[in-house]
Amino acid sequence: MAKGSPNALLVINDATIIDMRERIASLALSHRIPVFSSIPEMTDVGGIVGYGTPRADLYRRSAYYVKRILDGAQPADLAVEQPTRIELSIDLKTAKALGITIPDTLLARADRVIE
Repeated sequence: MAKGSPNALLVINDATIIDMRERIASLALSHRIPVFSSIPEMTDVGGIVGYGTPRADLYRRSAYYVKRILDGAQPADLAVEQPTRIELSIDLKTAKALGITIPDTLLARADRVIE
């Protein structure tokens, strides 16, 4: 990435990526590459914008399905659900460090702003 000089990095939700989010954000910041993600928690470690379903919500719903199956429900009989909560998280500290201005209209829509 450093050799290619990208304008930004988009990180999508993946179990491996979640575990490596601190390293990804740190490397991107050291090369002055802004990170945007479908993982809202990415802003906790230096990503500029995260927009997606919080991990805790996904885990909670997964536990609900596990419980239903352990109680005897057939997996094929369970409905497929889509997330009902999407979170917009913005890290102003990182944006400022990279010289990026976040529009007030976007800040007004954010569920969580890190300053």
